[in-house]
Amino acid sequence: MTHHPTVGEVRTHPSRTLLVLALGALAYTMAQTMIIPALPRLQQELGVSTTSVAWLITLNLLAAALATPIIGRLGDMFGKERMLLLSLGIFAAGSLVAMFAHSLPLYLVGRIIQGGGGAILPLSIGIIRDEFPREKVATGIGTISAMYGIGGGVALVISGILVDAFGVDSIFALALALSIIAAIATWRYVPESPVRVRAPIDYLGATLMAVGLAAVLLAISEGNAWGWTSGGVVGLFLAGAAVLVAFTAWELRAPAPMIDMRLMRRRAVWTVNLAGFASGVAIFGSYILIPQLVQTPSSAGYGFGATVTMSGLYLLPSALLMLVAGPLSGRMSTRSGSRRPLVLGSIFGVLSYLMLAFLHDHPWEILVGSGLLGLGLGLSLAAMANLVVDAVPQDQTGIAVSVNTIVRSIGGAIGGQIAAAILTGSANADGLPAIGGYQGAFLMSAAGTAATLAVTKLMPRGRSSAAQAHAEAAEAVA
Repeated sequence: MTHHPTVGEVRTHPSRTLLVLALGALAYTMAQTMIIPALPRLQQELGVSTTSVAWLITLNLLAAALATPIIGRLGDMFGKERMLLLSLGIFAAGSLVAMFAHSLPLYLVGRIIQGGGGAILPLSIGIIRDEFPREKVATGIGTISAMYGIGGGVALVISGILVDAFGVDSIFALALALSIIAAIATWRYVPESPVRVRAPIDYLGATLMAVGLAAVLLAISEGNAWGWTSGGVVGLFLAGAAVLVAFTAWELRAPAPMIDMRLMRRRAVWTVNLAGFASGVAIFGSYILIPQLVQTPSSAGYGFGATVTMSGLYLLPSALLMLVAGPLSGRMSTRSGSRRPLVLGSIFGVLSYLMLAFLHDHPWEILVGSGLLGLGLGLSLAAMANLVVDAVPQDQTGIAVSVNTIVRSIGGAIGGQIAAAILTGSANADGLPAIGGYQGAFLMSAAGTAATLAVTKLMPRGRSSAAQAHAEAAEAVA
C-alpha cells in the first residue's frame, strides 16, 4: 500500500510539499499565458476572426471566475487536498480536449474545462496555512503567489518556441504533462487537511453568484467589441448587478452561506480585496503591453521588431525577480507583518510603469522596467495573499483567498479593456497604435498600482500571526 504522508510529516518536510504545490500552480498559470502568443496562429489555422478566437480567453476567464470560489469553499468543507486533486484533474481534462481539438468549438470546450481548475492557487495557499509550521506559512504563501507571475513570464518564452517547432497542440500537451505530474505528486506527498467546516452546500448562493459574475465579466470582456453603451453590454451589467445584490441579500440570511458577507465587511478583509482589484487593473501592463511594444516594427518610430519568442525574453527579468521577491515578501511578513512588503511592492510597481511609459527607446530600458515590475509584483501578490490568510479564520481560508483571486481577475479584465481601448483609440493609418497609446496604457497601470498603495493606508496595523510566531520563537530562545 502506498504511504500517504501525515500532517506531522509535512511539518517536518515542508519544502517537499511546497515544491509539489508550486508545480501545480506553475502548470495552471503557464497555461493561462501560453495561449496568448498562439492566438494569431490559431486564427490562421482555423480560418476564424480575431473576435472569435478571443473567446478562448473570455470563456476561460468566465469558467475560472465561477469555479474558483465554489471549489475553494468545497475545499474548506470537504478537504483542500481532495479538491486540489479534483482541480488538477479538471485542468488536465481540459488540456487533453484542447490538445486533440481541430475546430474552434472543441478548443473552446477545452479552455472552459481548463478554467474549471482555477482554484489550484487558493487551495494550495490554504494547504500551506493548514499544514505548515506557523513560522513558515508566510514564506510558503509568498512562493506560491510568485508562481502567478513566474508562470506568465516563462510561458511567453516557451509558447513561442513550442508553437514554432511543434504547433499549437504542443502548449496543451505541456500543460497536460505538468498537471498529471503535479496530481500524482499531490496524491503521494500532500496530506489531507484536518481543518474542515461542517456546513451544508449553499446551492442557491453558488447559483446566484455564478450567474451574477458571469453576466458582469461577459459585459466587461466584450465592452470594446460590442460597444459600452450597447443594449447587450448595458443589459448584462444591469442583470449581473441585480443578481449579485440578490446573492448578497441571500448570503446575509443563509444559515450556512457560501461566502460569509459579515467576514467580507471586516476592514482587514475588504481593504485587501480592494487592493487586489486595483492591482489587477494594473497587471495587464506586464503580460500584454510589453510584448506588443517590443514586437512593433521599428519603422513605426518605436519598438524593436522582436519575434514572439524574443518578446517573451523581455519578461524574463520580471519572472526571475518574482522568484526571489515572493519568498522575500513572506520573510518580511514573518518578521514585521505583510503591510510593509505590499507598500514596497506598490512603490516598485509605480516606478516600473512610469519607466516603461517614458523610457522605452532601448532594450535595456525595457529589461530594467520589467525587472522592477517583477520585484513589485512578487512583493505585492505574496503580501496580499498573506494579509487575506491572516484576516480570516482557518476554516474560511479557501473561500477568502478565492474571493481575492476573483476580485483581482475582475480588475484585470477591466484593466485589459481600458488598455485595449487606449491603444485602439491611438491607432495610426497603418493600424499600429501610436507610442502615446502605450504611454497612456502604462500610466493607467501606474495609477492602478498607486491606488493599491493608497489602500494600504486604510489597512489595520498590527502583527501578523507569522510575525507573532517569529517573536514568540525569539523570546523562547532568549
